[in-house]
Amino acid sequence: MQQPALSDTHIAFVYAQDLWIANRDGSNPKRLTVDEGVESRPIFSPDGSMIAFNAEYDGNVDVFVVPATGGIPKRLTWHPYLDLVRDFTPDGKSVLFASRRNSHTNRYFQLFTVPLDGGHTEQLEIPNAFWATYASDGQHMAYTTVFDAFTQWKHYRGGRTSRIWVYDTSNHKVVEIPKPKGGSNDTQPQWSGDEVIFRSDRDGEFNLFSYNINTKLVKKHTDYTDFPVINAKVHKNAIIYEHAGMLHIYDIASGNDQKLTLNIATDLLELRERFVSGQQYVRSGGISPSGARVVLDFRGDIVTVPAQKGDSKNLTQTTGTHEKFPSWSPDGRSIAYFSDASGEYAMHVHNTVNNAIKKIDLIGTGFYGNIHWSPDSKKVSYVDNGRNLYVTTISSSKTVKIDQDDLFVPGDLREKFSDWSFDSNWIAYTRITDTHFEKAYLYSLSENKSYELTDGLSNVTEPTFDPSGKYIYMLASTDAGPVVNWFDQSNIDKELTNSIYAITLQKDVVSPLKKENDEEKGEAEKEDVEKATPAKKGKKEKPEVKSLKIDWEGIQNRILALPVEAGNYQYLNAINEGELFYLSSTDSDSYLYKFTFEERDAEELMELDFYEVASGGKKMFYYSQGSWFVSDLAKKSENGPLNLGGISIKINPKAEWKNIFDEAWRVNRDYFYDPGMHGADWNAMKNKYEPFLAYVSCKDDLYRVMRWMFSELAVGHHRFGSYGDDLNNPKNIPGGLLGADYKVNNNRHQISKIYGGLNWTPDLRSPLTEPGVAVSEGDYIISVNGKNVNGTDNLYSFFENTANRLVDLKVSSNADGTNARTYQVTPLRTEWAIRNRDWVEGNMKKVHEATDGQVAYVYVPNTAVAGFEYFKRYFFPQANKKAIIIDERFNGGGLLADYYIDILKRPLQAHWNFRYGKDLKSPSASIQGPKVMIIDETAGSGGDYLPWMFRRFNMGTLVGKRTWGGLVGVLGYPEFIDGGVVTAPNLAFYSERGFRVENEGVAPDVEVEQLPELVVKGHDPQLEKAIEIVMQQLQENPPKKVTTPEYPVRTRK
Repeated sequence: MQQPALSDTHIAFVYAQDLWIANRDGSNPKRLTVDEGVESRPIFSPDGSMIAFNAEYDGNVDVFVVPATGGIPKRLTWHPYLDLVRDFTPDGKSVLFASRRNSHTNRYFQLFTVPLDGGHTEQLEIPNAFWATYASDGQHMAYTTVFDAFTQWKHYRGGRTSRIWVYDTSNHKVVEIPKPKGGSNDTQPQWSGDEVIFRSDRDGEFNLFSYNINTKLVKKHTDYTDFPVINAKVHKNAIIYEHAGMLHIYDIASGNDQKLTLNIATDLLELRERFVSGQQYVRSGGISPSGARVVLDFRGDIVTVPAQKGDSKNLTQTTGTHEKFPSWSPDGRSIAYFSDASGEYAMHVHNTVNNAIKKIDLIGTGFYGNIHWSPDSKKVSYVDNGRNLYVTTISSSKTVKIDQDDLFVPGDLREKFSDWSFDSNWIAYTRITDTHFEKAYLYSLSENKSYELTDGLSNVTEPTFDPSGKYIYMLASTDAGPVVNWFDQSNIDKELTNSIYAITLQKDVVSPLKKENDEEKGEAEKEDVEKATPAKKGKKEKPEVKSLKIDWEGIQNRILALPVEAGNYQYLNAINEGELFYLSSTDSDSYLYKFTFEERDAEELMELDFYEVASGGKKMFYYSQGSWFVSDLAKKSENGPLNLGGISIKINPKAEWKNIFDEAWRVNRDYFYDPGMHGADWNAMKNKYEPFLAYVSCKDDLYRVMRWMFSELAVGHHRFGSYGDDLNNPKNIPGGLLGADYKVNNNRHQISKIYGGLNWTPDLRSPLTEPGVAVSEGDYIISVNGKNVNGTDNLYSFFENTANRLVDLKVSSNADGTNARTYQVTPLRTEWAIRNRDWVEGNMKKVHEATDGQVAYVYVPNTAVAGFEYFKRYFFPQANKKAIIIDERFNGGGLLADYYIDILKRPLQAHWNFRYGKDLKSPSASIQGPKVMIIDETAGSGGDYLPWMFRRFNMGTLVGKRTWGGLVGVLGYPEFIDGGVVTAPNLAFYSERGFRVENEGVAPDVEVEQLPELVVKGHDPQLEKAIEIVMQQLQENPPKKVTTPEYPVRTRK
């Protein structure tokens, strides 16, 4: 049971993602909703007759109400953004909810009310809020300013620590509930008379506290040290809350705490065993030697599928075990894969003849992938998450570590292996050096030694043996430097190309690209041929077993460039001597090519996205346009795609959930940057939270328990990248948006503002400003698709399922609809882009007017692609200004913002005079005057590092609020059986001061609060302070005026 609410006589709560109600003592529990969609956040009306809650019936989170006695839920909101239920108004006539619908950023919410009977929503004047409730008098509200940062992050103390403001609706002034010296997260405020009840972690674990608005005193009510108090709700003098999976009711006056017992016997559908199917569950695989079948990792089971005729076969059928990365041996007798049946991943080798399984323990860093069999079917090579490369001999189970990368790069695994030699004695692979470049090596199994194949001055990938043993091919790039340095923002618009090379492995091998010269060879006499090839008598000789010989001396001089233009190439495959297959890709497509030494040219064969050649060399397994195929090598399949949708496997959710819990725990153990786990006893944490698994009612409960466990690491960026598949998936009905604000006037929705976009840019399209659409601010909306729209209607209900679809919009300058015009418009799925542009360019205008055009204003929404584009768009046109304000509020991070810093740091070099036009300074795009950066508590990650660098290089003044404090990174993780993914930060920032900024943030030089009493009047206190400071600094240190010197006299008299 979770998310409880309380009335005089009942409790409401969520169980198995459905809404339930029970008597106040926990007896007689009854389910109120049974829809496939998820219900959440119930709250009772003041009289207890109605329950407001959130539901995802159409794939979006909206506000619904239902009678406490039961009935059909009534929908109140239709906007395509999240609308989160918070409270009822004191009179019980409207529901308070939080939404980002009118925000220019997804970094904060605002407050709205909607009548219980439905209709137009009203926005409250509070600038931004997340949790919020009304006092009973309706004159005060208690709210938190931004959404919680600590959901999966215990002991969080960065800039976004939750704080509670008590707001006076008459004058917009606020009082903050005081915090202790060490700070705290104070959240989920609820009113009980003159006291604000809230949760706080000021003493370690989250407990219940109260704040009296008259005495200003804070009182502690619970004293848990093991598990937190969660989701507290107040009704009069009682508090209902969760603790350790149980519900409690706490009496504020007496201090008595009652633990509720709820006995629920119901059909928990998610616990039932069931069959699942679908191509989306194919995660890895390979082709058999003859191409008769393929082997797949299908949602954690190993399944083989026929290329043409027959049925799929599930080899493992282990619903509580995760198996992956299957590979078929060249002799067709074995399939190797990784399995965590023992609780840790091991290699399993399945004998396809007798179905016996050989288990081989592994010696690596916990997670493994990419099995490659040797041609003799006796050995396999593979990698682990520690960027190690191994080779294992199947018969002896002996494993040897070959090499390890010097630097870590993004991804759950990195494919170091490239190819086996024909004699199964050499492995070609690459290693990432400490310059970020890949370097090619050849490893000799007989010598247990690696040899350098390349010098490290180019980025070399995919060294691939020619089957003759005469050559090795490879891809190499000399323009890779900016791209392989993946962490720097400055590499965003850089492109890497590579070329194809061949190396002759023996000194006596003549260059296959030697200049051709036709000569007359004549016709050999028959007797000469017979003498040259004498007949052999006696018994038949055994064929000679060849071994690969490599002449290392002078090998760098034997590198040949294939006559193929540089491009974006990958997946080299050499099947026959002198023949090379590869994939050539552009931004839009990719094609299979074949190059031969005989033709000395490359031939385009077919379009595809990935391919693997069967070890027999005659068939291939390939992926193209969303489907998988088996075909003759380099030919399109004549049989159509493989019937992967026909695969069906049975799963046992309870068994899977145990496996998911264990694997998620191991992901953190093996990927987290600190092997000491931030001081947490990770084994003890598993033991602490594992008992909850016996009580989970649905997969959402499982992920919730895991979130509790992961919070013990006390680190940012810890989250679920995916929650995996679901039993039910309600179809998303995308609501449409017109890019406008509205007000109700004359019983119509009147357009009060239109957000103009850049209609030539798809991401900034504004529906009401497109060519041929003459809608103006002040117009009334008369009808949508022929349906009349009144001011008492919820406008967004008319735009269900209209995103990116043509809509007939009738508008008029008159509320009575006279002189109406009808236009076909195409609503947006989201308005954030055009609202953000309006906010940015509004700030530019404010700065321009306040500084008489002397100061530039540049906003950067993140330190990734969007920020890169914003900076280019807005900095360079303003590079002639004397000073600059950089605004990084709401910055979502991404990469290291070297691009911004390098340009902002540019010193003046010189000036240049022209015969015509103004003189030019160099660098021309540079501002040497004062610089001010605006920061706030929602800017984090790369948005922490940017102001940290700004301060480190003494570039200017930081204004605003302390940043989020999330300076760790997440670089890729393996998925669970269900497709879920959890992060485990695998890199962390440090400087000479140690591991800092993470869980601290970057403090401003000048702290400025965005007080509601100023913001509601149209002020932006932080921007205004930045303008004040930059103008003062400009006055104190005006730029030196440079005049053109006298022209020189070079002639001699």
